[in-house]
Amino acid sequence: MSEGRDPVAARADGETDLYEVSDWEVRSRVDALSVWLYGALVRGGRLFVVALAVLILALQAAVGGFSALTESPVIALFTVLSVVPAALLAGYVWRADVTTQEPLRLLVATFVLGLLFAGFAGVLNSVVAISTEELALTTGTVGFAVQVATFFVVVGPVEETVKVLAVRLYPYRSRHFDAVVDGAVYGAVAGLGFATIENVVYVSGITEGIADPLDLIATGSAIAAVRALAGPGHVIYSAFAGFYLGLAKFNPDRAGPILVKGLLIAALIHATYNSLAGVVPALVAEQFGIPWFVAFVGFVVAYDGVFALVLLRKLARYRRVYRDVHEGDAADRDDDCGATEGPPPERTEFDP
Repeated sequence: MSEGRDPVAARADGETDLYEVSDWEVRSRVDALSVWLYGALVRGGRLFVVALAVLILALQAAVGGFSALTESPVIALFTVLSVVPAALLAGYVWRADVTTQEPLRLLVATFVLGLLFAGFAGVLNSVVAISTEELALTTGTVGFAVQVATFFVVVGPVEETVKVLAVRLYPYRSRHFDAVVDGAVYGAVAGLGFATIENVVYVSGITEGIADPLDLIATGSAIAAVRALAGPGHVIYSAFAGFYLGLAKFNPDRAGPILVKGLLIAALIHATYNSLAGVVPALVAEQFGIPWFVAFVGFVVAYDGVFALVLLRKLARYRRVYRDVHEGDAADRDDDCGATEGPPPERTEFDP
């Protein structure tokens, strides 16, 4: 009996009608209604998720979350500039795709979904932050271990999951998602969307209420510089998760474990960065007597650089294998075209 098949279907002679015995297809009106209802529920679920994300973003804007950007063109400019490094990295991942280039509409949609779904992570992170503050008030302190645990248990997994959700909800189902490496491309773009709205929230929140123009420019430029360094990390982490999402799509029998592996890798890299970013630069600055920002730049370049290199090596390996396979296919086609019909070659004594 074939694995994964009902014994009736496995032994059928191909002439017996197996409808609702061991096989099923759309025949009756009830069948058609069931298909329509299922499709409506799936589409409705997707629309609900997107609508909820839009509502969260609208509430953020309504309570003045982005007021500094709308009131100060300078702060808006700093916010845009803070996204440039992440955008350049996402663009490089897109260019590294050796297969067909992804349509602009899918890239834009993924960016928007990554931006919108950041609100889900923001809500959960806020709840955790409030709980942590309450713990601090109750116990008098919140240890570094609790913060690290939060990064590994909540922040990293949640943020990487919502970025993968942005890919899974729309581009994953497209016929243009036709290669494993496409997952890395869409994952990077989702990470760019996430980094964009996160930078907006950080820059606007910190500069809100600053009346003096010089103080506003100084504070805005400083936080924008920090966020410009943090943004590429989101692209790297979600590109890893997206690559494994692509691997899962083309290995459906092991899709679940493959996706979990991708999320684990992304979440671990992300959480480790969050845990070290608040400690290592300060220690280095104190130890060597250099400005904190200089130490922070060195840390980010070193940390993100290592994992960016791993990601690019993974993409390069895919590109190399892809080209080898296509060159082999081209050689086979040339051999087939060069073959002509005729009498077989004369047999020699050395032929078997």
